[in-house]
Amino acid sequence: MVTVRYDIVEHDGGWAYKVQDVLSETYPSHEAALKAASDAAARQTLAGTTDGIVYQDKDGEWHEELADGRDRPATRVIDAP
Repeated sequence: MVTVRYDIVEHDGGWAYKVQDVLSETYPSHEAALKAASDAAARQTLAGTTDGIVYQDKDGEWHEELADGRDRPATRVIDAP
Protein backbone atom coordinates (compact mmCIF):
# COMPACT_ATOMS: atom_id res chain seq x y z
CA MET A 1 0.00 0.00 0.00
CA VAL A 2 1.19 3.50 -0.82
CA THR A 3 1.81 5.93 2.05
CA VAL A 4 1.44 9.64 1.28
CA ARG A 5 3.69 11.87 3.43
CA TYR A 6 2.63 15.33 4.53
CA ASP A 7 5.78 17.16 5.71
CA ILE A 8 5.45 20.37 7.73
CA VAL A 9 7.94 22.94 6.39
CA GLU A 10 8.76 26.64 6.70
CA HIS A 11 7.62 28.46 3.57
CA ASP A 12 7.31 32.03 2.36
CA GLY A 13 7.53 33.65 5.79
CA GLY A 14 5.18 31.13 7.39
CA TRP A 15 4.48 27.41 7.40
CA ALA A 16 3.08 24.95 4.89
CA TYR A 17 2.76 21.24 4.32
CA LYS A 18 4.47 19.51 1.44
CA VAL A 19 3.40 16.37 -0.41
CA GLN A 20 6.26 15.20 -2.64
CA ASP A 21 7.26 18.42 -4.46
CA VAL A 22 3.93 20.23 -4.01
CA LEU A 23 3.47 22.86 -1.31
CA SER A 24 0.19 23.87 0.27
CA GLU A 25 -0.78 27.46 0.79
CA THR A 26 1.21 29.32 3.44
CA TYR A 27 -0.20 29.35 6.98
CA PRO A 28 0.71 31.98 9.57
CA SER A 29 1.72 29.47 12.24
CA HIS A 30 3.22 26.05 12.60
CA GLU A 31 0.09 24.88 14.43
CA ALA A 32 -2.19 26.03 11.59
CA ALA A 33 -0.09 24.18 8.99
CA LEU A 34 -0.03 21.04 11.14
CA LYS A 35 -3.83 21.12 11.54
CA ALA A 36 -4.32 21.68 7.79
CA ALA A 37 -1.99 18.77 6.99
CA SER A 38 -3.75 16.51 9.47
CA ASP A 39 -7.16 17.45 8.01
CA ALA A 40 -5.97 16.88 4.42
CA ALA A 41 -4.36 13.55 5.33
CA ALA A 42 -7.57 12.36 7.01
CA ARG A 43 -9.72 13.36 4.01
CA GLN A 44 -7.43 11.49 1.63
CA THR A 45 -8.12 8.19 3.40
CA LEU A 46 -11.92 8.46 3.01
CA ALA A 47 -13.52 6.16 0.49
CA GLY A 48 -15.25 7.78 -2.44
CA THR A 49 -17.18 6.58 -5.44
CA THR A 50 -15.87 4.28 -8.13
CA ASP A 51 -15.68 6.28 -11.36
CA GLY A 52 -14.14 6.16 -14.76
CA ILE A 53 -11.22 8.53 -15.20
CA VAL A 54 -9.36 9.83 -18.23
CA TYR A 55 -5.83 11.21 -17.92
CA GLN A 56 -2.86 12.16 -20.05
CA ASP A 57 0.58 10.79 -19.18
CA LYS A 58 3.92 12.62 -19.48
CA ASP A 59 4.31 11.40 -23.08
CA GLY A 60 0.98 12.90 -24.14
CA GLU A 61 -0.82 9.53 -24.32
CA TRP A 62 -4.42 9.42 -23.07
CA HIS A 63 -5.63 6.60 -20.81
CA GLU A 64 -9.03 5.51 -19.52
CA GLU A 65 -9.31 3.60 -16.26
CA LEU A 66 -11.82 2.65 -13.63
CA ALA A 67 -10.75 4.21 -10.33
CA ASP A 68 -11.91 2.17 -7.33
CA GLY A 69 -13.18 4.65 -4.74
CA ARG A 70 -12.30 2.24 -1.95
CA ASP A 71 -8.60 2.09 -2.94
CA ARG A 72 -7.22 4.82 -0.67
CA PRO A 73 -3.60 5.37 0.39
CA ALA A 74 -2.29 5.40 3.92
CA THR A 75 -1.21 8.86 5.06
CA ARG A 76 1.37 10.14 7.50
CA VAL A 77 1.99 13.65 8.80
CA ILE A 78 5.69 14.31 9.48
CA ASP A 79 6.46 17.15 11.89
CA ALA A 80 10.24 16.89 12.21
CA PRO A 81 12.49 19.78 13.24
